[in-house]
Amino acid sequence: MAPIPTPPAEPQDSPDGYVGLDAAHAERLARERGWSTVRSLPPGAIITMEYRVGRLNFEVRDDVVTRAWKG
Repeated sequence: MAPIPTPPAEPQDSPDGYVGLDAAHAERLARERGWSTVRSLPPGAIITMEYRVGRLNFEVRDDVVTRAWKG
């Protein structure tokens, strides 16, 4: 059986630093800092809860990031 691959390390970056930023700027910044996937969601969106290494989630209201979390 093939070995389970080791996932890449996540960027050493705090999601809290994105709160209050314009959504487009926050997404560009996150990608520059090494996040492989950036997901913008409206408040109350129904999403799957699986944890994905390298993914940063933004809750966006009126084009401003109101919450950010890993996975």
